[in-house]
Amino acid sequence: LTLRGLERDGLVFREVTPTAPPRVDYSLTPVGRTLSMKASELIAWAEEHREHIADARRRYDEKED
Repeated sequence: LTLRGLERDGLVFREVTPTAPPRVDYSLTPVGRTLSMKASELIAWAEEHREHIADARRRYDEKED
């Protein structure tokens, strides 16, 4: 369902090869590639700030207990 949604949104292209069993390949559209670049930047930011986020979560959780 997720891949179908991404296809519907124009982010991935779905290609079916009529074999037995059918082969389905997915690739990013040009717009999907632009989103992929932005997601990569977000992942890099999260990795760079991993310790800060973990510390903030610990402090928050300690206040909630």
